[in-house]
Amino acid sequence: MAGLIGRKLGMTQIFDSAGAVVPVTVIEAGPCPVTQVKTPERDGYAAIQIGWGERKPKHATRAELGHARKAGLEAAPRVVREFRTPEPTSFEVGQRLTVEQFEVGERVKITGTTKGRGFQGAVKRHGFRGRPASHGHPKRRNVGTLGPGTNPSRVIKGKKMPGHMGDAQMTIRNLRIERVDAERNLLFVRGAVPGARDSVVYVRKS
Repeated sequence: MAGLIGRKLGMTQIFDSAGAVVPVTVIEAGPCPVTQVKTPERDGYAAIQIGWGERKPKHATRAELGHARKAGLEAAPRVVREFRTPEPTSFEVGQRLTVEQFEVGERVKITGTTKGRGFQGAVKRHGFRGRPASHGHPKRRNVGTLGPGTNPSRVIKGKKMPGHMGDAQMTIRNLRIERVDAERNLLFVRGAVPGARDSVVYVRKS
């Protein structure tokens, strides 16, 4: 299986067979139709393109609508993503991928976009401890000195400084699937997954 597209519903907790509490993230994944199959002979590599959700016709271009009709879809997908596959691939255009291809105990890696935090200082963004707290230091959360003096007399590239925090793609690997609900297209994954509620995530086998 190449992967699935879904959305993060939130976190909850379940109980395992021993009665221990397991924190899980609930993901609504699929069904994802295969919209295109790429082969090494024609495209130079093996991959499949899958879609998720539906986009209103007025919000889709004619090219997107035509591409969807070739795959037998009535509406253009809301999200389209390409996943590499081994050669040769057994996927076909129009095939629907669901959570039934996952099993409890499998390890997956999930990609999402972290929450945007806006412009933040170095203490929150990088975990700086700050300046001395005694006697009312005037610059308690200041970065401090930025660069060497005489040589090289400039701020070194890559210096940790205040700036935009979050809103970046992140992949969490080696997450364990605790439960699969095929009727509701739900995956229960142990641990946290990057992104806010209702954000789009991509699930692949590790």
